[in-house]
Amino acid sequence: MMAPGRKFPARTLGEPIAISGPGGDWSKVRADLERHASALLYAHLDDWRPERAGGPRLRALLGRDWARFLELTHPDVRTRFASSRVLLKFAAAAALHVPPQSIELGYLHTGRPYLRGYDGVHISLSHTDELLLVGLATGGVIGVDAERSDRKLYGPGLGRHLCTAHEVEQIEAMPEHERNAALVRLWTLKEAYSKAIGLGMQFRFTDFGFESDGTVPTEVLRPDGTPGSAGEWTFRTYFVDDTYTISVAVGDAGFGGTDDTAASTALDSGIVDALAEVLGEEEVLEPATDDWW
Repeated sequence: MMAPGRKFPARTLGEPIAISGPGGDWSKVRADLERHASALLYAHLDDWRPERAGGPRLRALLGRDWARFLELTHPDVRTRFASSRVLLKFAAAAALHVPPQSIELGYLHTGRPYLRGYDGVHISLSHTDELLLVGLATGGVIGVDAERSDRKLYGPGLGRHLCTAHEVEQIEAMPEHERNAALVRLWTLKEAYSKAIGLGMQFRFTDFGFESDGTVPTEVLRPDGTPGSAGEWTFRTYFVDDTYTISVAVGDAGFGGTDDTAASTALDSGIVDALAEVLGEEEVLEPATDDWW
């Protein structure tokens, strides 16, 4: 918990970065991490289909997730699972300046992914339809979520499942044609915030809220509409390809970000030397490329 009365400096967030395959411009991701202590990137499923990697390469890229991948039986589910994890590993590798196949993901009991052996970069993942979304952050936690903007959410029972009383009042006061879009925005903000704090769907969406009118910047609110934080959280919603609504939540841990996310900086030099001897120094320290695709 933060100290009573403490105010956090305003954090800025960059625009979503489109990554068109493993050979995309990863320098933009590193630049946003340096400038904003966070980066948000998205890709289209067709650019990251796992069959393009081939069996041995895909297995190396998925690492511990390979067994879980084999257990999935539905083709679309398998594709989204593999593609989203590979994109996440390429993104993390770009931040850490290591090969993507050296990245290993772990999962909390809530399903939230994290980078094994390196806690300097926090990660979040979402995918829907043909869109893949990844968030990276230093100096705090991050959550991201994506939904089709035309997803139908408006209907009876908003106050029982999705909205606080304050949000229901705001939504019902809107013109009817604006209500569903406002709800999709609220849904993605709540999903992103829940992921960032590591609770996922265990945190009831009726227990916290946001402004429903599209106000930017927004903040997390109590059920009665009063502020629920002191500026340690930053939220943004974006619209991608005229099809998707994506939201990001970034929480400031109060220690500031880091300008150098390279894995070799955080590791003991003896460990780096040992890894270099086994894998070859160039493989340990060089940034990710598309050699493994």
